[in-house]
Amino acid sequence: MNYISTRNKELKLTAAEAIKKGLSDDGGLFVPEAFPRLKKADIQKLAGMSYIERANFILKLFLTDFTDAEIAKCTEGAYGDGSFSSEKVAPLVKIGESEYILELWHGPTCAFKDMALQILPHFMTTAMKKTGEDKTVVILVATSGDTGKAALEGFRDVDGTRIIVFYPSDGVSDMQKRQMITQDGANVGVFGIRGNFDDAQNGVKKIFTDKKIIKELDKNGFVLSSANSINWGRLLPQIVYYVSAYCDMVEGGEIENGDKINICVPTGNFGNILAAYYARKMGLPVNRFICASNRNNVLTDFLRSGTYDRNRDFYQSISPSMDILISSNLERLLFDASGCDDKKIRELMDKLAKDGKYTVTKTMHNRIGKLFWAGCCDDYFTKVRIFNTFADSGYTPDTHTAVAIDVYRQYVEQTGDMTKTVIASTASPFKFAGSVLSALGVEPYGSDDFEQLDLLGEKTDMDIPGSLEALRQKPARFTEIIDAKDMYPAIKSALGK
Repeated sequence: MNYISTRNKELKLTAAEAIKKGLSDDGGLFVPEAFPRLKKADIQKLAGMSYIERANFILKLFLTDFTDAEIAKCTEGAYGDGSFSSEKVAPLVKIGESEYILELWHGPTCAFKDMALQILPHFMTTAMKKTGEDKTVVILVATSGDTGKAALEGFRDVDGTRIIVFYPSDGVSDMQKRQMITQDGANVGVFGIRGNFDDAQNGVKKIFTDKKIIKELDKNGFVLSSANSINWGRLLPQIVYYVSAYCDMVEGGEIENGDKINICVPTGNFGNILAAYYARKMGLPVNRFICASNRNNVLTDFLRSGTYDRNRDFYQSISPSMDILISSNLERLLFDASGCDDKKIRELMDKLAKDGKYTVTKTMHNRIGKLFWAGCCDDYFTKVRIFNTFADSGYTPDTHTAVAIDVYRQYVEQTGDMTKTVIASTASPFKFAGSVLSALGVEPYGSDDFEQLDLLGEKTDMDIPGSLEALRQKPARFTEIIDAKDMYPAIKSALGK
């Protein structure tokens, strides 16, 4: 299977080449030239398998230049040997008549990004060998919170790689920041950015497409790649857990094989919900995708109107991983909705860069609108939803999952659709303990991060994740805060150049 750029479909790369490169030189994102199909019999077969076995089956359909043994080594390295606290890796928890929470945060950093970033380093090292790469691969990451720590942990001390993460200095939770600035590893670097996530993301993209920078790095023995969901190797593993969730529902007798479900995702950069859409393209029976946003509701407005406009106020919220105004992965959906019209995508992305807005064609908007429903939820109602969910079912969602639950309830109220729905839970509530405690009626003011962990554990009768508990004794290593314009000098400094 070949991979093409959303901005130049004549460019064709192997899976290994696309994963190693991360972002196309033209600024486009790599997508499969065609999508493999899952048959009903395949789903029945997968229902009786473990998570790792399901992953092997699905990944093999896309990584056609990887051997079965290479894929098995990648999945075992990522999901085996107790690296996830749940034996099922991504367990499904029923909390209502038609609501199922897909817990994606049982990995080492307590966030859904582990599902992909525990396996991406294995993909990357395999791809480097396949392509004969002899340079050091420099992984650049812009993060709104969870990607940074998950990428740092995944690539920590991986041979042939360096990883540098940029985060908005005042735009992540205290626990997210602590996870990043205390990171171990000889090949890691972390910088805070004065600004928001979009400033960090735009800075990384500019570096990727600056030929002068690429040439200078190449001269010094470095080649760039990405661990953000712009990298196909980040997005692909996310398809697996939606297929796996459906299989669990079949195996558990919650649905019959072939029944349609809905999928609701708290959404920022659009990668997580796009993976669900790609699972449907493969044949997973999905009725609707419910796109849940916080107060930064640029996606809600786009999905309803067909106009994407980032020229608006940016809000810092209690669900910071969704505080995004430029959703990079939306480009992949637009490419699909346009009938793979790379010229149209270049035109839209040029308008976004120049004017901060674009409007898709009526045909594109209609195609997207048939499958996607969108809603948003502000901080007040996020807290109300946390309180009500805990009171009604005893389940404690984090601030992002609560946004999704609330928007799902809006969807049911407005449509009357009671189709069984998988709601993606993207982080442990302990990563946002202060906000969750406040929602549950325990004001944490005056207590530090770790006192908040203790209080939340007592309130919910949940165990504090070991990886967060371990942070109590770890000193800060990375405290530098820079302007976005100084990102490349910071990279050179981190690389010792």
